[in-house]
Amino acid sequence: MPGKGKHRRPKTSTLTRGFVAAGTGGAAIALPLFAATGAHAAEQSAPAAAPHTAAVQQAAHSAAAKAAPRTYTVAAGDYLAKIAHNKNVEGGWQKLYEDNRDVVGDDPALIHPGMKLTLGAKSGAAKAAPAKPKADADRASRSAARAEAPKPEQPAATGQSSTGSGFVAPVEGGLGTPYHQSGSMWSSGYHTGVDFAASTGTPVKAVGPGTVVSAGSGGAYGNEVVIKHEDGNYSQYAHLSSLGVSAGQTVGAGQQIGLSGATGNVTGPHLHFEIRTSPSYGSDIDPMAYLRSHGVGI
Repeated sequence: MPGKGKHRRPKTSTLTRGFVAAGTGGAAIALPLFAATGAHAAEQSAPAAAPHTAAVQQAAHSAAAKAAPRTYTVAAGDYLAKIAHNKNVEGGWQKLYEDNRDVVGDDPALIHPGMKLTLGAKSGAAKAAPAKPKADADRASRSAARAEAPKPEQPAATGQSSTGSGFVAPVEGGLGTPYHQSGSMWSSGYHTGVDFAASTGTPVKAVGPGTVVSAGSGGAYGNEVVIKHEDGNYSQYAHLSSLGVSAGQTVGAGQQIGLSGATGNVTGPHLHFEIRTSPSYGSDIDPMAYLRSHGVGI
């Protein structure tokens, strides 16, 4: 019989305690296991993300490098279409000219050795060129055609080589307008040189060794080169589409100095060739007699 004032403490079922312990233990064990599993998953996923991030960064770097503009130094015999083709300029010579118009100037056919050109997109959007009068647009179109024209294959000309004197003909091509032909189209009243038939892009050569005294725009002569020779006379090469030398440069007989064209006051592509006693207009002498006196048979 139970004592007075005392109450019997009910016994907890072993099963219940076991269940609670198991439940509590299960909870205690389950939580660390869950956390460990999550950490393990994080460790497993981290390396997979790293290569992806590196690939994205590398792709961005490559894209930036590709978009970054490059520079190119013009060499003798270069013209815009040739540079654009060789350097894979997107947009061709037109884009190359657009990006370098402040360097090249208004005539895309006139570029000089040593000139620095930008290849590829420039920073910022390209500015639209202002509308030009029709005459200027026509001139730009003709200049662009000259810039794009490839070098044509020229048949070998006979009887135009040096005979051991060190002098050569200025270009491989037939003769056109002769020296001293009279006419109102010339300010002097006569033709001051001799014309050689030559398509745009035909290589033009120095007739003899000497020093370039000028290379650039010559007004009605278009793009011209003037060379002083060892005998004190000067040779002039006019209407060139491209210049391959610069003032002060020493050249040898037969060295390419430019490409023939139709710049200046002309009706079509050809080479205007003069021999002068000074570098200036008006001191011309017979160019054919001069070449023949140096052993060049034309």
